[in-house]
Amino acid sequence: MAQCLERNEDKTVNFRCELLTSEKGGMVTAPVLRQRLHAHLDQNFTGDALLYFSGHGAATSLGAHLLTYEGAQFSPGVPMRELVDLANRSRARNVFIFLDCCYAGAAGSDEEVVGSFENEAKLREGVTILAAARPRQGAHEVAGHGVFTRLVLAALAGGAADIRGRVSTAGIYAYADAVLGALDQRPIYKSHAASLEPIRLCRPTVSDEELRQLPTLFREPMTRYSLAPSYEETFEDVAVPEHVVVFKAFKRLQTAGLLRCEVGQDLYWMAVRSQGVELTPLGQLYWELATAGQI
Repeated sequence: MAQCLERNEDKTVNFRCELLTSEKGGMVTAPVLRQRLHAHLDQNFTGDALLYFSGHGAATSLGAHLLTYEGAQFSPGVPMRELVDLANRSRARNVFIFLDCCYAGAAGSDEEVVGSFENEAKLREGVTILAAARPRQGAHEVAGHGVFTRLVLAALAGGAADIRGRVSTAGIYAYADAVLGALDQRPIYKSHAASLEPIRLCRPTVSDEELRQLPTLFREPMTRYSLAPSYEETFEDVAVPEHVVVFKAFKRLQTAGLLRCEVGQDLYWMAVRSQGVELTPLGQLYWELATAGQI
């Protein structure tokens, strides 16, 4: 997970990660974990902070806890309430909390004691929690990885990326929700966000440069663009290089769900038959964004 978050897909720097495990730095006790949480959520840090906890969780009469190495019955570890309180008090622009442990869904609840109401959350703007399971549900493991962690890794690798390659917490949740069945553990998403900030950048399906060309290719969002055999590069006797470039861009737009054929699904036959293409509703949205200079 740390390797994935440290770099975007193009190898540019993303998060500066600190890996805290019993193997690397000795026993991860409650004081050790608490000290690192306070250090990274310090009041003076104003960037984006992300915590990914993969381990054991406990739900007791004292509330839900992240279990630590020395945890005992009446002192299981660090309370999830304390973690969320730190995030709420932090000056960090955004705090992303991922919890892959049993009872993770209790984090952020107004009352985390087992048996209390579980349908309310108190988060300040900029705090997002993505939990592996419901407040009273266990989190499962398969082949050395938590089920939730495997899904998050796949989502960060591009499975949850939008057409511009941006992976947000909402996208990760949607990806996990689509994969898990109704009877599986259910991830919980809690967020008080004014915008969907990406936490990793992947290779885009369509480049921003091509998206900015939409108003040039389509005079209006519902304009029909007529093709011809000159757009298909295999017709060497009539192919026009400028048309071929546009046609290849149209293929990428179609793959991204931004463009559709007037008839059928194959752009090749649209060119052969001199038929047209048009923007989908999503394509029309990106046309408007490009026209407004927001891309």
